[in-house]
Amino acid sequence: MTLLVVGSANADLVVRVARHPGPGETVLGAADLVVHPGGKGANQAVAAGRLGARVGFCGKVGDDAHGERLAAVLRDAGVDTAALSVAEGVPTGVALVTVAEGGENTIVVAPGANARLTAREAAEAVGPRVRVVSAQCEVPLAAVRAAALAAPRFVLNASPAEALAGAEEAADVLGRADPLVVNEHEMAVLLGRGEAGEARPEDLLRLGVRSAVVTLGAAGAVVVGPDGVAVLVPAPAVEAVDTTGAGDAFTGALAWRLAEGDALPDAVGWAVRAGAAAVQEPGAHLSSTACGKLLGPRS
Repeated sequence: MTLLVVGSANADLVVRVARHPGPGETVLGAADLVVHPGGKGANQAVAAGRLGARVGFCGKVGDDAHGERLAAVLRDAGVDTAALSVAEGVPTGVALVTVAEGGENTIVVAPGANARLTAREAAEAVGPRVRVVSAQCEVPLAAVRAAALAAPRFVLNASPAEALAGAEEAADVLGRADPLVVNEHEMAVLLGRGEAGEARPEDLLRLGVRSAVVTLGAAGAVVVGPDGVAVLVPAPAVEAVDTTGAGDAFTGALAWRLAEGDALPDAVGWAVRAGAAAVQEPGAHLSSTACGKLLGPRS
């Protein structure tokens, strides 16, 4: 195992809508409720596993049917689940997802078992062969910090970025990030800017991170190296069906390639293609079919 993902595992309860509701508004779903395996951590681990990474997952699920299904999905994707544990008497995390026409989504997460992951569990999961640890902010920051400090190289997907605001662990976590991976909204939150347009990717280095990647959806991603130079890596043009999990496919592919020794810009080149593949299918997990299409031309 050369890549370890430390993070959340959720059941995604998904409803498609014609448009997202406004405050105080009720909107009828355009289709029946669908339940998908999800959680940023599990999504990233599954993406990496299906792409061929030697990857393990550290996280927690509840003692319920959702937890059993998530564990099975991870194993089926080739993910080592030795560090996946069950929180007795606690439900598995749940994400409430609405997907509008055009594929844009909104997500609310009830953490459940994810909130029980401890710093000790995260640190002990970083074995001697692990080259890269990737984490997000849907589990306790104490666990993220422990993983960061134990990691030879640490990839931080700062989502949700609000979890870092004012947290005592933030400086240690950000200081180990190589790279920090955020979208435009998360970049604005971390930089204290009101609008995404007021923030610049190169400004992220002021947070103490060693490098940064800002995802731009269909436009691709911007890579900022230690020298502060920002470079755009364009994404292939595709028709989006569902953007849920696209960022996770991106980060999973990025962490995989870094663990295999790629330079950051080259790893981002793989990542934008993985994100583009993910949006062409419903659900949060990068499918085996999408992985086959992605790997075919470059294997």
